[in-house]
Amino acid sequence: MNGIEFDIAWRYLRSRRGSKLLSFISVIAIGGVIVGVSALIVVMGVMNGLQRDLREKILIGSPDIRVLSYGEDLKIADWRAVMARVQQEPGVTAVAPFVLTQGLLSTGHDYVEGAYVSGIEPQSRKTIDVTSIRQHATQGDFRFASSDGQQRGVVLGKLLAARLNAYPQDTITIMTISGTKLNRATGTFVPRPIRFEVTGVFETGMYEYDNAYVFMSLAAAQDIAGLDSAVTGLEVKTTDRWRAPEIAPVLAQRLGFPYRTVDWQEQNSSLFQALKLEKLGMGVILLLIVVVAAFNIVSNLTMVVADKTKEIGILKAMGMTARSVRKVFLTQGLVIGFAGTFLGLVLGLVVSVALGKYKLIKLDPAIYFIDHLPVTTEWSDVALTVLASVLIAGLATLYPAQQAAKLYPIEAIRHE
Repeated sequence: MNGIEFDIAWRYLRSRRGSKLLSFISVIAIGGVIVGVSALIVVMGVMNGLQRDLREKILIGSPDIRVLSYGEDLKIADWRAVMARVQQEPGVTAVAPFVLTQGLLSTGHDYVEGAYVSGIEPQSRKTIDVTSIRQHATQGDFRFASSDGQQRGVVLGKLLAARLNAYPQDTITIMTISGTKLNRATGTFVPRPIRFEVTGVFETGMYEYDNAYVFMSLAAAQDIAGLDSAVTGLEVKTTDRWRAPEIAPVLAQRLGFPYRTVDWQEQNSSLFQALKLEKLGMGVILLLIVVVAAFNIVSNLTMVVADKTKEIGILKAMGMTARSVRKVFLTQGLVIGFAGTFLGLVLGLVVSVALGKYKLIKLDPAIYFIDHLPVTTEWSDVALTVLASVLIAGLATLYPAQQAAKLYPIEAIRHE
């Protein structure tokens, strides 16, 4: 591009009377792009932050991969042999057995609460953490050490403990029909009550865990579930959780029937798909702001073409080609697009950093389980936003530039 073309484009961007400042309509066009790009970057960062925060909370109590079994009993009897085979799989760093069942909880009052009962290995120096649930105890710990010297302790979620009014050193009763037989006299299963001592309370910030989960030792959970020495399955930790969907099917193939694997994304597929769809929807809606800004660019350049018709005719009469005239207006539109995109990028990143670092938007943790609006900026989203903005601005210049290039010198000079 010749310097004369850029000089003319820059002159058309400025206000009249020899001012070096941009014209008001150019500022409006640039401002529209700034608003669209900055809003898109901030909102995409918020969506990423919420998705990441939710993912981290889910993975507090959920492993990268679960090894389960087909069949009516849904249990693994020879879990020690299976665990040894899983540990040899490339990409696997830790394996641990678990028991998952359900029961009714009571503290001796009329109120009874249903909950998930999860059995894991008690916390010790030798225990390998497959999940980080043991690090979220707010009262007591995950050793499950009861006052009678036995591991008959339980750790309740914060919300569940509050409803039951059950805290360390209190006693609760867990009733379950697992492992019981049908009573021939009544034709029903008779619940089996088992008493435990509350030895801890945990808080993850994830409603499902804090509201409906009870953790106890693996042996106690086996007793409640009536599994004898069997377990529900194995929890597997991988070197990289994002490789879990690749490792899980390979692991299932190596183990063969009747074993199956479920990775963390598959366990929560509906939730993560909903978050992705919401992020896509918000991105498309906010991209419309950039499209509206593009219409400002079209109107701006169209007005410039109408206002400078006589000047364009003089330039073409002096020898400027239609291609050069087209470049003048393409340059003018791209300057607006690049300037708006750059300033919008800076503004969006500054706002995103401020929201994340200084926690400017406070939230009630009792309702949202987070105390501020999380923001996580992904550079792939930023790059896509910048590319889309520049591309839309470039497309917006095509029509006005083409109209200017088609002007005939004589008709343009005679234009009033």
